[in-house]
Amino acid sequence: MSLILDNIDLVVGGATHIEGVNLELKPGSFNVLLGRTLAGKTTLMRLMAGLDTPTRGRVLMEGRDVTGVSVRHRNVSMVYQQFINYPGLSVYDNIASPLRLAKVERAEIDRRVRETAELLHIEHLLERSPLELSGGQQQRTAMGRALVKDADVILFDEPLVNLDYKLREELREELRTLFDERRCIAVYATTEPAEALALGGNTAVLHEGRLLQYGRTEDVYHRPVSRSSAEMFSEPPINMIRGLISGDEISFDRRAAFPLSDDLRSLPPGEYHFGVRPSHISLQPRADDDLAVEVSVELAEISGSETFLHVANDLFAMVVHLSGVHEFDVDQRITIHFPIHKVYAFDRHGDVVHVPSHLGGL
Repeated sequence: MSLILDNIDLVVGGATHIEGVNLELKPGSFNVLLGRTLAGKTTLMRLMAGLDTPTRGRVLMEGRDVTGVSVRHRNVSMVYQQFINYPGLSVYDNIASPLRLAKVERAEIDRRVRETAELLHIEHLLERSPLELSGGQQQRTAMGRALVKDADVILFDEPLVNLDYKLREELREELRTLFDERRCIAVYATTEPAEALALGGNTAVLHEGRLLQYGRTEDVYHRPVSRSSAEMFSEPPINMIRGLISGDEISFDRRAAFPLSDDLRSLPPGEYHFGVRPSHISLQPRADDDLAVEVSVELAEISGSETFLHVANDLFAMVVHLSGVHEFDVDQRITIHFPIHKVYAFDRHGDVVHVPSHLGGL
């Protein structure tokens, strides 16, 4: 069963929430909606589910126009950020509830509930109340209710955001495994580029209600079509440096000039924005074409086992993503190295005009 959004707009009270979205989701596909808060992820899911009706455009399921069809008459399920379960019912009865509403036979209900519970590793919790469960177990119960009814489309609206890191990793891995053998369409909303990469499948990058790019997750990450798409699919956001190509040189702020590398020689003379991912910058040279730049440390932000180093000089400010815990003093002078062969180039309209020749890694 395919799901198509055909030139969808949603305008509420004069404000445009979704604009000109065209998207086709194929049977058996796992699709990530990636975007910042208020990008339109939840709104798009509500349109897919039939909870809202678009102002313009059509929603097609298996070629049938279901734009005006309510959620009751669409075979869809939804899992939310909050652990939404019926507190007065057992885990078994929570998972069974959509099947009972559909008047499925008792034996079939029992088979499917136990099968789903086993898939989610909560078969030993079926007689408990949701109030007796941990956060991860409560969300597994909510997911079980969505999975048990064999919906054509299952929508996950940031379902793991309220769980701790270890649980999120565990459930994320299980989600992908669960859908590998299903023919339904899975749609998963997240604000985190790292989560989109971990989930794989396909990714749709959203910004302010517009679809910037859609395709295989790795392709969208490595080959952004625009500056906006590159910035959305990078955490921290991709570093942007304004530069000028003239002759055999590339200069920044018309002052510091460097020889033009072979990787960028195909670009005609002119002004560009050059993008380099924070994780591609290092404190030691890694390749022959690494550009060494002196900077001052503005902030060293340690998060878990990673360090986000905010640096600047007279020409630009950048963020460097380092593995491990590194300590620096404010205003400390250091040299950073970024590889020219991993630099993106965008024209003045924000369209990508050069994709790096070496695309491996994050």
